[in-house]
Order: sequence, then C-alpha cells, then structure tokens
Amino acid sequence: MQTRAAAKRKANADTVVVTVEKQHPKKQRVVLGELTNIPNLILPETQSPRKEKLQCRKNPNVKKPSPTNNTLSSPHIDEPYVSDINDYLCAMEMQRKRRPMFNYMDRVQHVVTENMRGILVDWLVEVAVEYKLLSETLHLSVSYIDRFLSVNPMGKSRLQLLGVSSMLIASKYEEVNPPRVDKFCSITDNTYKKAEVVEMEAKILAALNFEIGNPTAITFLRFLGVASENQKSPNLKIEFLSFYLAELSLMDYDCIRFLPSTVAASVIFLARFIISPEVHPWTSSLCECSGYKPIELKECVLILHDLYFSRKAESFKAVREKYKQPKFKYVANLPSPPFVPSYYFEDQ
Repeated sequence: MQTRAAAKRKANADTVVVTVEKQHPKKQRVVLGELTNIPNLILPETQSPRKEKLQCRKNPNVKKPSPTNNTLSSPHIDEPYVSDINDYLCAMEMQRKRRPMFNYMDRVQHVVTENMRGILVDWLVEVAVEYKLLSETLHLSVSYIDRFLSVNPMGKSRLQLLGVSSMLIASKYEEVNPPRVDKFCSITDNTYKKAEVVEMEAKILAALNFEIGNPTAITFLRFLGVASENQKSPNLKIEFLSFYLAELSLMDYDCIRFLPSTVAASVIFLARFIISPEVHPWTSSLCECSGYKPIELKECVLILHDLYFSRKAESFKAVREKYKQPKFKYVANLPSPPFVPSYYFEDQ
C-alpha cells in the first residue's frame, strides 16, 4: 500500500511528464543531405526541403543550354552559373600575366630549344604517372615552365630543376597529398638538393608574381563536360581521348600560341571526329556553347591530328604509352582517317 505522500508525489510526477511532452515535442532526425546551405532559413510548413529546390537568381541575358546536348554542360555546376563561370575563365585566360610569350624561344632563350622543352615535358609526364598526379597538375606545371622561360633565360643544366620545381608548385596547388620535396629530388637521381629545389620554387613564384591559378585546357575540358554525350551514361572513350589529345598538345611548342579554350574546343572537335569520322564533329550547340566556329579551330585541330599520328613530336613516347593502357580504353591505338576533310571546317 502507498502512503498519501507517495501517492501525491506520483501524481505530481505524472503531471510534469505530460506537461513536458506537450511543451517539447519529439524532433525527427534529419539526414545531413536534406539540410539547406542557408543558415537560419525558416521554411513554411507546406514547403519540404527535399522536394523544393532553392531558387537562384538567373541572368536574363544568358541563354538556356539545349537539354538535348549535354556535351558542354557539367553535371556538377548549377545551370544559372554556367555562363558566368565560362565568361570568367575566358577573361582570365586572356590576361597577359597568365600567358606565356608565344615566341620566347627566339626572343628570350639562347640555349634552350624546342626539342629540349619537349624532352622535359615528356619526362614530366612520366613523373606525373609515377606519383599518380592529376592531369591538372601536369598542365599547370607546363604552364609555369613556359611562363618562366618567357622572362628568364635558362641554361641546359638547370632545365630539369625548373621542371621539378614547377611540378612541386602545381602539386601544392592541385593535389590533396602533394609529393614532398625529397620525392622530387629522388626522381632526378638526387641531381639537385632540397635547398636548390626550394630556391628555384621561390624564383618561379616571383617570376609568376604568385599568379598560379591560371586556367588550362584541362580546366575547360572539366568545366565543359566533354566526358559524356549523356550525363547519365558518360562516354569514357571520348573522355580519355580528349585528355590524351590535350596532353599531346603539351609536347608541341607551337601549341602555346593557342588559348587554352581554343585547345579544349579543338580537342573536342578532333575526339568526336576520331570516334565518328562520318559524322560532322561540330554541331550548332557546340559552336554556341564554346564560342568557336569550325574555321577558327582548323589550325589547332590539324596540329593535334599530326600529333595523334606522330607526324609531330614522334620521339616523345610517354603520353602515347600512358594512354595505351587498358584503364584508358587504349585510346592511343584508336584508328582514324589520315586527314580531316576540309569541308568539316566550313560553316554549317
């Protein structure tokens, strides 16, 4: 039996529990992915974060990309920002401080030759494969080399040091876990000491005025989404072939006179031609999205086609051997007509 006091305490406890439950209803756990990115956002009761997407302010002057062509639209970028980002990248690539001098071999360098540059880039491809570096890292490295050589005469004995120091900077910029300085020393058979690599790194940064974030051909390929014709089923063969052609362009000194966006568009043109030579590789949607007409790409496309057939830079094997591997779908071995028909460069 309970005493009166015990019964009264029990009654009071039940009353408190009921009151607490009414004042503090149980909250349902929310999945992290369902949370919005806007702090302190109060949604109406009728609006569900899962079903309702945040409406972004669109630029009225931007044309909506065609839904039937996803070749140049990245699945990772929201539609309202695509045009603005593309305009920003195109403006950045035009800045003189981010571009190498197209004739620096004649005007600045007295010892370094085009062939020596090609040998260095070919070796850097092997270094990138050895350390499993991104394509962005390789392209940035070559960009730093060309920009440095545009303003600083270089001797033959220091050219490899310039290469590893440029790749060290690019690795720090692009990689999650960049190789340490001693790794770049060992890859040269310890020809250079750590102090020399660090010293050259400082010289490169000073020459570039610390402007190390310039867009490359890979930047435009990543942004424009050349990996697939359909976002739901990416065409890996076109993706790998595009990256292969872009890396081949690094071998040829003549390609530095082209803007990175021009190289990227030419790579798309040629990759589509190699995969389907009977179909016109340049559509009206590609022309509108890239801003290039076929005739504007002709010179770069023909140079890339010569590189693909080893009619240029034949002695440089690293890129070609890299893309002969199964993981890259053997794209270096894909057959192609020996010449690109001239009518493909005419306006449609």
